[in-house]
Amino acid sequence: MPADKKICMSASGLTKVFGLGRKVTVAVDHVDINLYEGEVVSIVGESGSGKTTLTKMLLGLINPTEGEIYFQGKKRDISSHRKKQEYWKNIQAIFQDPYSSYNIFNKIDSVLLDCINMRGGRGLPRAEKVELMTEACSFVNLKFAELTNKYPFELSGGQMQRLMIARIFLLKPKILLADEPTSMIDACSRATILDMLMQLRDEIGMTVIFVTHDIGLAYYVSDTVYIMERGRFVESGSADEVILHPKEIYTQRLISDVPKIYEEWDLTTVEYSS
Repeated sequence: MPADKKICMSASGLTKVFGLGRKVTVAVDHVDINLYEGEVVSIVGESGSGKTTLTKMLLGLINPTEGEIYFQGKKRDISSHRKKQEYWKNIQAIFQDPYSSYNIFNKIDSVLLDCINMRGGRGLPRAEKVELMTEACSFVNLKFAELTNKYPFELSGGQMQRLMIARIFLLKPKILLADEPTSMIDACSRATILDMLMQLRDEIGMTVIFVTHDIGLAYYVSDTVYIMERGRFVESGSADEVILHPKEIYTQRLISDVPKIYEEWDLTTVEYSS
């Protein structure tokens, strides 16, 4: 990244171990990462490579076994509920499955109002809150007047993901972690969702981290790409460096595994578990 960009979050020696005794699984193994303001980063790897576990540690949803996380130049402190809430004002996530991302008992109005309240707007007049919710929905091509008093499960998958982005529009976090945000929606909606996220990044200078197995997505949207295998980063650099000139065999295999419609598919690299 350019020298004028500041590091907004970093991690050093981040490790997560699950289990005890002989049944130990090292999900994330001494990972170091620097995230810069306004940067788009992709963490790429196969299922089980540790991507989502790393995301949950950065979000503060699970505690690291070892290592430290630094936010805005200071060691992260989320030791109390109040401190966690303050932290979550600045770092938010969009998850893979929109159907499990909402409390099924909360209406859409409540989902959006929670965001306004979280940003200090609890005392605003009702009319002003409606205006903010209408603006957020309009940003993602939804009409608040058609959503009010509905539940999220009454929407399609693509609409639910767009509603998640409307939440981000209201919260305006410094960092967004997007864990496979387009994997469960159709190709047309996928392009729309990505375009909205990039537009939001440009408008508020947000850092976006895509967690994905889609190396094509990583190439087209990212400033920096990290390749993750078995809990470790095996290669990192600019999108052009990592994907056009890969050094590691694992990275080369990920790229070769991307199907091409004008070539016969080569399945000899596929590993099957016995």
